[in-house]
Amino acid sequence: MICEHSASVLNDIREQAFVDFQRLGFPTQKLERYKYTDVAKAFAPDYGLNLRHIDIPVDPYEVFRCDVPNLSTSLYFVVNDRFYDKALPHASLPEGVQVMSLAQAATENPHFIEKYYGRLARTSKDGLNALNTMFCQDGLFIHVPKGVVVDRPIQIINILRADVDLMVNRRVLIVVEEGAEVKVLFCDHALDDHQFLATQISEIYVGENAHLELYELEETHVKNHRFANTYVDQQRSSTATIDSITLHNGLTRNRTDVTLSGEYAETRMYGCVVADKQQHVDNNTLIDHRVPNCQSTELYKYVLDGEAVGAFAGRVLVREGAQKTISQETNANLCATDTARMYTQPMLEIYADDVKCSHGSTVGQLNEQALFYMRQRGIPESEARMLLKFAFVGEVLDSITLEPLRDRLHYLVEKRFRGELSKCEGCKLCK
Repeated sequence: MICEHSASVLNDIREQAFVDFQRLGFPTQKLERYKYTDVAKAFAPDYGLNLRHIDIPVDPYEVFRCDVPNLSTSLYFVVNDRFYDKALPHASLPEGVQVMSLAQAATENPHFIEKYYGRLARTSKDGLNALNTMFCQDGLFIHVPKGVVVDRPIQIINILRADVDLMVNRRVLIVVEEGAEVKVLFCDHALDDHQFLATQISEIYVGENAHLELYELEETHVKNHRFANTYVDQQRSSTATIDSITLHNGLTRNRTDVTLSGEYAETRMYGCVVADKQQHVDNNTLIDHRVPNCQSTELYKYVLDGEAVGAFAGRVLVREGAQKTISQETNANLCATDTARMYTQPMLEIYADDVKCSHGSTVGQLNEQALFYMRQRGIPESEARMLLKFAFVGEVLDSITLEPLRDRLHYLVEKRFRGELSKCEGCKLCK
């Protein structure tokens, strides 16, 4: 049934993924990279699966408008784990650029998809990779050919929609060829008041002298569980910027692995987490410097309120021979209550002797002296606390080069700190 509603390229590695999952099972907290999240507990509820690809009634343009003022994008939708081809943008992309269903791309051009699919997200190494590959039937494919510059950002709205508790297994494949440039924005939203569990595996290839900006914004609800593994391979003189913003969720576990395979490649990774109540956000990263003369920057900031739990584990690996590596890793965290918890583990593993690498982490509370100073000048305590939290995460938000998106996120984060649900303009999904 799974294979019948998919494509042969995706089916070819499905059986091996099943064998690997039988051997690996769900990752446990005994594994170093999963020590802060109980995966089995998240998968315990009795979720449904839409393996027959039964159409779920939804008109994205009626129920959802993710409006970012002054930001003109090419807008596409993925409903649960299927590319939504009934509503495509009117504006055309540059010649040769493809944004389409992964299953359709695998059917129309199997040799090209086979070259990339399943190469970075190895099922033999991670149980969640194996699980997703077992069940994945469709997803998103983005291809930017050699030398093409996509001026208009590509915006992908991931919509979770069901009338029962549902598990979805989504796949993303992005290929940015030599000298190409593209900006991609993902927005995650949940439509219905049911439990959702979403696994998403992204494989991203950034060619020589190519430039990729990837933004991920999660605004779902407290019944949503998200497990996202992102794998990026960078070639010579390429640049990849990855920005992950979590504003509202239930349980989120993001894994991001970046491999610097060509000299003079540069990686910039940023993360902003705002969590309260019993929300849980775990970001686990690996930057693998395999060759000399590469550079990486990593900055993650968390603001935790209520009984929220945050975790960050970032590892920078500098392999033997990767001389002239420059790397900076920073994780700063703010626990606004005594009941919030933060686990932080920045790591450097260096096997070269001519490098400039640093890492550090902090966990603290709001500055009482600053609060006292602001209240002396007539600012109410709640407003003063909001301003201090907002200033704390400002450095991450300011890293966003798309000015309209940056301004919009400033607005959404401020609303979030004021206790309002951080929904987009005109959005009817967030209730």
